[in-house]
Amino acid sequence: MKINTVKHWGLALCVSAALASLNGCSQPANQQTSDSTNVTSVAEPTYLSAADASLFDLQQVRITDGPFAHAMHTNVNYLLAMEPDRLLAPYLREGGLEPKTDSYGNWENSGLDGHIGGHYVSALSLAYAATGDQALLGRLEYMLDELKRAQDAGNGYLGGIPNSAAMWAEIKAGTIKAGSFSLNDRWVPLYNIDKIFHGLRDAYEIAHQEQAKTMLLALGEWMLDITDGLTDEQIQQMLVSEHGGLNEVFADMAAISGDERYLTLARKFTHQTILQPLTESQDKLTGLHANTQIPKIIGALRVAELDDDQVWADAAKFFWNTVSQHRSVSIGGNSVREHFHDDDNFTAMVEDAQGPETCNTYNMMKLSKMLFLRTGEQRYLEFYERATYNHILSSQHPEHGGLVYFTSMRPGHYRMYSSVHDSMWCCVGSGIENHSKYGELVFTHKDEAVWVNLFMPATLNWQDKGVIIQQHTRFPDADSVTIEVNPGDQASTFALNIRQPEWATNNLTVAVNGEPVDAPLSNGYHQITREWQAGDKVSFSVNPELHVEQLPDGQDYYSVMYGPVVMATPVNAFADEQLNFVSDDSRMGHVAAGPVCPPEALPMMLGEPQAFLSALQREDGKNLAFRATEHVGIADPVDAAAPTTLIPFFRLHDSRYQVYWPQMNESGFNDFVAEAKSRATLAAELQAKTVDQITPGEQQPEVEHEFKSENSESGVYKGRHWRHASGYFQYRLANPELRAETLQISYSKDDTDRQFRILINGETLAQVALPVGKPESDFYHVDYPLTEAMKAAESLVVRFEAAPGSMAGGVYGIRLLAE
Repeated sequence: MKINTVKHWGLALCVSAALASLNGCSQPANQQTSDSTNVTSVAEPTYLSAADASLFDLQQVRITDGPFAHAMHTNVNYLLAMEPDRLLAPYLREGGLEPKTDSYGNWENSGLDGHIGGHYVSALSLAYAATGDQALLGRLEYMLDELKRAQDAGNGYLGGIPNSAAMWAEIKAGTIKAGSFSLNDRWVPLYNIDKIFHGLRDAYEIAHQEQAKTMLLALGEWMLDITDGLTDEQIQQMLVSEHGGLNEVFADMAAISGDERYLTLARKFTHQTILQPLTESQDKLTGLHANTQIPKIIGALRVAELDDDQVWADAAKFFWNTVSQHRSVSIGGNSVREHFHDDDNFTAMVEDAQGPETCNTYNMMKLSKMLFLRTGEQRYLEFYERATYNHILSSQHPEHGGLVYFTSMRPGHYRMYSSVHDSMWCCVGSGIENHSKYGELVFTHKDEAVWVNLFMPATLNWQDKGVIIQQHTRFPDADSVTIEVNPGDQASTFALNIRQPEWATNNLTVAVNGEPVDAPLSNGYHQITREWQAGDKVSFSVNPELHVEQLPDGQDYYSVMYGPVVMATPVNAFADEQLNFVSDDSRMGHVAAGPVCPPEALPMMLGEPQAFLSALQREDGKNLAFRATEHVGIADPVDAAAPTTLIPFFRLHDSRYQVYWPQMNESGFNDFVAEAKSRATLAAELQAKTVDQITPGEQQPEVEHEFKSENSESGVYKGRHWRHASGYFQYRLANPELRAETLQISYSKDDTDRQFRILINGETLAQVALPVGKPESDFYHVDYPLTEAMKAAESLVVRFEAAPGSMAGGVYGIRLLAE
């Protein structure tokens, strides 16, 4: 096993041209000439592929204006508002040192202690590189110094996982108890420690802090010691528990140190249960916790880069294609309630309030960037661009900087934003990184060539050539782009490659200093090779196409797009509604748990989508916006005089919204509304009676309800999550107002010959033999009346206990009901 000399860590430094030996994917030149006259003289081009091009150091790129610059600086304010000593407290505690203050609450003191601290180190590194702000550098240096104190006290270990010493000792001894979201009775400790591994890596490679390298490799030696006596099978057993991208960071450590032990460890920490089906082009993702899987594939691809493994690289491509092309929506996000749904049924996407998770897109963009750099294929860049504009940019509040966990695709729903001192979710951790990375892929370079990949105001300091390149644009509000080239005191010859976006209505017509030029189109880019003089200006218009995009499973829901930008519509669901959009410190505060929008208040697309699209009127003004005046139906508008407008989704905040328009013929409009009202009424009645509920097999509901088990498994069947056990599994449900009268359990008719007990607070509620009765539908409910003692308890521990030789469950739903 060898380590190729590839410097690639997926964020801001250069990716070596040595990758060219790994993929053999250079595309043949597809030369085209734009229709132009008065062509200026340019050098004879050598057509280049964007494959194997390198990223510029993030410190060489500055985002100068527009929504991305605004988001970046808003995020800096958020970072500086966070309190380092509160983030450091778990690390100092686990190192045996006295913290300077109490830790943050929320997820930071309920089992995932320290996970935000690792993200914070990454975020400071990115923000400092992107802005040069010395206050950020000072914060970063303070974080590293304090973490170094904790690491020195911990003999190389660095983590905030509660009571971690005993847990790591168990693992080192080979005692491993792994569940999907637990390991040796701790909340995903491998996922947690992955964050500080990545933070130290980023501090070294992005912010160039030598101390971080020393700390990273010391933590690596500790991990090597912990795992040295474990078999491959035992490590794979650990990987059942969510573990982030440990294989990626171990591979990066191999490249940083030249130590092959880390590449070996990276291979061992690649989850074969997930990877092997992908190597055979099999999609077995339905029902899996989405963000658990994406970092595993990023790591597998990183190993493939360093170890010339084409099989693993192809598996990563297949995974990307499956998720981005078959499981994602128009904003670039994926998953419902954190899990992959059936790729041919997106019903849950437009019905559930908990839509795409921001962390998923954060990681899908990493994977897309790696694949684009490796292959130069436009599809990866197109996805990256779409996700950047629509999911990532929209996930930050433009004023207070709060970050979003779930971006609901349910028409008429809304989002919750984090509070800087109260909300410590995973999407806060990845979110504080997101908004400093906008400049990472705007430009790439190779040899005597530079590529312009994204259209946003940005300045590149191409230090190796002494060239400054400035991109000026107001896209998407205006379509024109100007690129100014300043080579300094002496003229410089190189190829400037300008991307031809797939979403443009026609090929770009390029001019230099106002004169049209012959800029051949090859490998997706218009290439201009010339001797550049100071002040040379390249200009063109991108001409986006206004189009609709249907929900991927073919249902009649349509998203309106202007080029890569999703257009969304504010929705007024209730008169004088006062929603709270900022989360408190509660465990599930990231969920927009308010009432859903009644169907009669939603704008509907009536008739053919193209007719609706053709009738949209561009509003006058500086910013991109359209008004819908025809082919629109609202059964019972709250304000009949209010216009129906469409604006970029990234600008729509503190409001209910609609990304996907329900579409139907006018003749079916009234029937649709009546049926939707009936369903909504039944759902509202059930919710009003619900005291507490759990979806077994889903992470957040199980963590929230103190899940415990022995010999238990979970999965998905016919689109529904389930859990069963040959031992037991249990949850704690809340009955604070003593309203509960009944426990309702959902089963599948296909589970037969299973016997188990249901106990509440140690008292038997029911002896169960499946199936119950003769169910006619695939899934059915059974109501079990509670005893008087159970009704009088504010806390109900519900336990499913298998009979000897049998199985408890599967259980597909648990609902505590009032009368």
